[in-house]
Amino acid sequence: MQITHFQLRKIFSKFWQEKDHKEIPPIPLIPQNDSTTLFTGSGMQQLVPYLLGEVHPLGKRLYNIQPCFRSQDIDEVGDNRHTTFFEMMGNWSLGDYFKKEQLIWFWNFLTKELGFKKERLYVTVFQGDEKNHLSADIESIEIWKSLRVDENHIFQYSPTKNWWSRAGIPDNMPENEPGGPDSEVFYDFGENLKIHENSPFKDQACHPNCDCGRFLEIGNSVFMQYKKTEKGFEELPNKNVDFGGGLERILAALNNNPDIFQTDIYFNIIKTIEKTANQSYTDEKNKKKMRVIADHLKGAVFLIKDGVYPSNKERGYFLRRLLRRTAVKFLQLKNQNITSNNLKPIVEEIINTYQDVYFKNNDLENIYQIISEEINRFNKTLSQGLKILAKIEKPTGKQIFDLYQSYGFPKELTEELLKEKGLSFDEKEFEKELKKHRDLSRTASAGMFKGGLADKSEQTIKYHTATHLLHQALFDVLGNSIKQEGSHITGERLRFDFYSLKKPTDQDLIKIEEIINKKIEEKIPVNFVILKKEEAYKIGAKSFFREKYPEMVKVYYIGQNLENAYSKEFCDGPHVKNTQTIDKINIIKLEKIGSNLYRLYAK
Repeated sequence: MQITHFQLRKIFSKFWQEKDHKEIPPIPLIPQNDSTTLFTGSGMQQLVPYLLGEVHPLGKRLYNIQPCFRSQDIDEVGDNRHTTFFEMMGNWSLGDYFKKEQLIWFWNFLTKELGFKKERLYVTVFQGDEKNHLSADIESIEIWKSLRVDENHIFQYSPTKNWWSRAGIPDNMPENEPGGPDSEVFYDFGENLKIHENSPFKDQACHPNCDCGRFLEIGNSVFMQYKKTEKGFEELPNKNVDFGGGLERILAALNNNPDIFQTDIYFNIIKTIEKTANQSYTDEKNKKKMRVIADHLKGAVFLIKDGVYPSNKERGYFLRRLLRRTAVKFLQLKNQNITSNNLKPIVEEIINTYQDVYFKNNDLENIYQIISEEINRFNKTLSQGLKILAKIEKPTGKQIFDLYQSYGFPKELTEELLKEKGLSFDEKEFEKELKKHRDLSRTASAGMFKGGLADKSEQTIKYHTATHLLHQALFDVLGNSIKQEGSHITGERLRFDFYSLKKPTDQDLIKIEEIINKKIEEKIPVNFVILKKEEAYKIGAKSFFREKYPEMVKVYYIGQNLENAYSKEFCDGPHVKNTQTIDKINIIKLEKIGSNLYRLYAK
């Protein structure tokens, strides 16, 4: 019997609950108070302060299932395993148990709870990094051997494969970022599985990380024991465990089918796309297109649910890109533009797949309306792109890249359309422009690591605390309709998105600024308490409405005492000790970003 994604969630939760782990609710795909990244890309993202040594309100043993979005994977989507949206099942030890307990428990979860055969499982460990003076993980090898894992099923790899931090390998990590060696478990689909022709390892002997398609990583136990400093790597105060297992990948392994799009978490979505396009998924020429449509629409649905709107900047850009690629793939699939009528059933099936896990019945209309408006807008752009392409008589690689970048035309579609006219273009020039664009994108993404929870610089902490003052001042001036929609803090400025029934006037902004600076001048202390969630709400602590909170929460308050504090807010930090530390705040810009939605910048 195949295990459904609903059943897998229950088995995973029960397993860790029985080992005294507390569930932490998943955070939105748009992480609050953390500008180190555009999206929530891992389960550990909300735990950075605690992996660095702070005390978590729920204790030292935690678990959850976290929705994730990784924009850097967008160009990989189309094979049988890569997606932009996925769910990560995680468990954590914050200075409690370490390697032995984690590896034994996870092995038991796989072999006893889920019934995986040991012969199908392979493990990998960290072989060390001489450059950064990081030792090989011999301890994990011995633990795997004690579990009777065959030596031929144990492989050692460099930091590029068996080291984990949000920034990647040790050399790329910014200061204060936690990381450590990891030990991964792979499922073997069998040596008869056809090796991918595009695999860089196709002429080598098969091994877990050869990327040929035979092996699928299903779990990664990270031993988060280091912090990057200006002097190198230091041991963290506590040795932590950070485990992540891809829900979709574990389902694929349980089905003994390497195609995650054939699991129940995608199956009905693919069926709906087949019906909409009147095409078959089993036809090889359709698979990649249908996988892109299924993944990109799913990612778009979840991003919109968490407050992202299509735009040409940051998060909105990636949402727009997902939807435009969806439209182009549908055009390739059916040779006609996707419309509102044939789009809605796919969106509805995505929501049905996660009904009562992440969605309610009333979510469909709002999400669908935003998707529909963007697709209709792009259909006009698509027509413009086709007209431009029709006029090109001697196409260059740069022209084709510009079509790709500005109108969302994939190279393959352009090649096909030009071929019909007996034309071609310089692919090397196209690839050169594409590489230049990706290098700029990576640089921009790396720049995101300058702020947020991983950045405890003095200026960033000042801005973070000032955001609490701003939030309360908005209530004071504009009334109780205020809802925080998001924030983004760097060392240069703070940005705060909010909902308000009243449009702020210039006079309102002056009042808000005066209130903030008065509280700074009053030299008010900043402290926190850990409370039951219900108690925190009773005392008037403000929360971010899109976020679910655990039963115990940390509340930061700005005031002499909790009862009479000016600001009380659910938050994990970091903060200044007293408002006198914060420099004078100036509101420099206000812009409207949607219906009753505003974005405020301050320095």
